[in-house]
Amino acid sequence: MRANRERVPEFAFSRAREYAPTGTDLDNMKIIVDVFGGDYAPGEILAGCAAALKADENLRLILAGAEKPVGLGLVKAGADMKRCEVLDAPDVITNDDAPVEAVKRKTESSLVKALDRLKSDPEAAGLVSCGSTGAVLAGGLLRVGRIPGIPRPALAPVLPTLAGGGVMLIDCGANMDCKPAYLARFALMGSAYMRAVYGIEKPRAALLSVGTEDKKGNELSKAAFALLKTMRERGAVNFAGNMEARDCLSGEYDVIVADGYVGNVALKSMEGALNAVLKLLKQTLKSSLKTKIGGALIQKDLKRTLGRMDYTKAGGAPFLGVEKVIVKSHGSSKAETVCASILQAKREAERGVVGAIKAALKDMPPDNE
Repeated sequence: MRANRERVPEFAFSRAREYAPTGTDLDNMKIIVDVFGGDYAPGEILAGCAAALKADENLRLILAGAEKPVGLGLVKAGADMKRCEVLDAPDVITNDDAPVEAVKRKTESSLVKALDRLKSDPEAAGLVSCGSTGAVLAGGLLRVGRIPGIPRPALAPVLPTLAGGGVMLIDCGANMDCKPAYLARFALMGSAYMRAVYGIEKPRAALLSVGTEDKKGNELSKAAFALLKTMRERGAVNFAGNMEARDCLSGEYDVIVADGYVGNVALKSMEGALNAVLKLLKQTLKSSLKTKIGGALIQKDLKRTLGRMDYTKAGGAPFLGVEKVIVKSHGSSKAETVCASILQAKREAERGVVGAIKAALKDMPPDNE
């Protein structure tokens, strides 16, 4: 473990109560699930809900979707019905809908009703959706609201690294056009998250650029670098300087800061490269009798190693900067990923992610407000 990765003792997570919004009941929190968001809704979503309920005996769920199919699906999945509430929502927002228009118009959709309940219910601590990314992001802003001092919330998945830990990529697609101050706040939010959820006392935050030298990058990254350097001097962020994309999964950093355009390209490039390597590996292992025998001998070790880089087991991407926890899971998520996303949302709420971000904002330089 690197020296800069000082771990926070478990008792420190009790600070979630200090950070919790007024009226929030952490002992009776519920997680809302958009049952009809995603490619495999509602079957795989409900199976994931049932699995999450089995994994956490204190978990309670609110399931937004058409009442009858949700109820029947829960029974089929073997869910604990005593810990489930169905929020009847007969309509659905699809990927073909214009996000903002759909959020405003389809008020009876599973996503909008889920967001409205998240906003109004003190016991509703978080929301999980596998639906339209644009609609989830638009709905989070329009129906739940952003944290004061955060001009642009960001989508921020935590990716597995070669070192065995995780690294947050913020932003990965919510904001295509950014100002330097946005990137500064991304660094602040990402650091607050990694500190609260992963227990890293001083997360190393780096700015994704075309070189590690201080002067590298376009005008946006140069200006953002200057702000982040100022924040480091104030002790607001443990800024490690510029980094190159080839080091994203190295484990040398805890937070990768980027605008949504660059971050999304980096994320999709990593996914594509990993898939290409896996295909080549499979082709090689099946190419001859010798490689088939070798593959059989290392099969268990290979599965274990590749499993470390399997993002489907980690859950979804937090949408940071809004007033409550929102986790956007991949549209193609199946039961295992849905389950992980639900448990992730509960963990984020328990550890006071929203409150931690609000507290961190106090360290922003005054001229960036």
